[in-house]
Amino acid sequence: MQPFALNYARPAVELEARTPYAYDSGLQLNVLSDGRVAAGDLALLRELGTTTSTAGSKTHFDD
Repeated sequence: MQPFALNYARPAVELEARTPYAYDSGLQLNVLSDGRVAAGDLALLRELGTTTSTAGSKTHFDD
């Protein structure tokens, strides 16, 4: 017997997301294309809420 919900479940639509910043391993910070630190851009923080990277999980085993 198949559960009722599976008759109506649909795969989630994957949206293409592009971040306006990249991780700089030398600075260990997210930076914008012009070299500024992403966390210092108030307009970016208002729009995205935060900047994230995988730096912590690559350098610390207890994350």
